[in-house]
Amino acid sequence: MKLREIAEMLGGELAGGPDIEIKGAAGISDAEGGDITFLSTAKLIGECIESNASAVIVKDTVPEIKKPQIKVSNPQYAFARLLEYFYVKPFMASGISDGAYVSDKAKIGEDVSVYPMVFVSDSASIGNRTVIYPGVFIGENSSVEDECIIYPNVIIRENIKVGSRVIIHSGAVIGSDGFGYVMEKGVHYKIPQVGGVIIGDDVEIGANVTIDRATTGNTIIGKGTKIDNLVQIAHNVKIGENSVIAAQTGVAGSTEIGNYVVFGGQVGVADHAKIDDGVMVGAQSGAMGHVKKGIYSGSPMIPHRDWLKSIVIFAKLPELNKRIKELEDMIKNIERREQR
Repeated sequence: MKLREIAEMLGGELAGGPDIEIKGAAGISDAEGGDITFLSTAKLIGECIESNASAVIVKDTVPEIKKPQIKVSNPQYAFARLLEYFYVKPFMASGISDGAYVSDKAKIGEDVSVYPMVFVSDSASIGNRTVIYPGVFIGENSSVEDECIIYPNVIIRENIKVGSRVIIHSGAVIGSDGFGYVMEKGVHYKIPQVGGVIIGDDVEIGANVTIDRATTGNTIIGKGTKIDNLVQIAHNVKIGENSVIAAQTGVAGSTEIGNYVVFGGQVGVADHAKIDDGVMVGAQSGAMGHVKKGIYSGSPMIPHRDWLKSIVIFAKLPELNKRIKELEDMIKNIERREQR
């Protein structure tokens, strides 16, 4: 593909080398001749200069980089489109495998791919152009809408609704029982978990994520939200649209999380918390109560700037403790002299 054709496809402004043949896209350090790469930050200009890439996607033209450049508003997005163009295979429906079990009472759309060892229960439905890989279980009355990709060994329990263009990675469990018990006569009595889960359109759910069904009502994951691997979402949690939750985060029951919220890795959220739109929480932080829009870190978390100041003080605690002991000894010596 000629570089000028790539510029046209991306809607970018080309500087130099219109007839260069581009055969692939790669990161700065991995790129070879014939590849196009992208510059995400000025810190990488030096690496970009040394890169073997034949062309670079940039936000603003960089004179020091003596390679043809395509100027776009969002280089990383443009690069993602090129990765899709060069490496993602076109969709081809394979139909329903003889090795899959699909209930006669299930509703199956057009151009689906259902691989061997898939189990589709009574009254379940699969939308058009959806791909269900081996080992997937879809429970009764559950639906997976159009153009979804459900990777191997995903469990979608009963009464679950999955929207369109959803990606669920291997090992995820959607609709496991919420962790609900009541103490009676010294025994933990299980509270039936009779609700469901609703997954909005364009959601991506990472490997080994668990999303519990609601006790009653629904656990809800809003449209466009992205959930990393090994995340636990408890019963009756409601997550808004276009939020991002990094790996090993745990969200306790009945928490409400707004739109465009960002959680770093290993964030812990207490039950019944309310997280406003646009909140950002740093890795390993602990959130509870009502969290208003802002950036937070620490456990329990505090505003990020305060946390940075606190970390500086924390690092000096051994030195401060030593100084305090020295001062205490000095005071004791003064008191002894005065007593004489």
